[in-house]
Amino acid sequence: MFINVTIEVDEKRRDIRIDSEQKISEGLMVLRQSSKLPMGVVPDYFHSRLNQKTVSAHKTFSEEGVFDGDVLVAIL
Repeated sequence: MFINVTIEVDEKRRDIRIDSEQKISEGLMVLRQSSKLPMGVVPDYFHSRLNQKTVSAHKTFSEEGVFDGDVLVAIL
């Protein structure tokens, strides 16, 4: 299932539509490769605004309970 998520890194917010079975880090890599996020920033954890919890970039969106419309803020 595809979900729409906002990823925020260094005060830059980008929306992405991605398969919920992909790792969060893979979505971040797509944004970095398209120059929509800083290249040098590789966060391991994010704060989910919808769930109010910390999620790992090394797990899939569905494993971490990230749903459509969520905003993930990088913890640097």
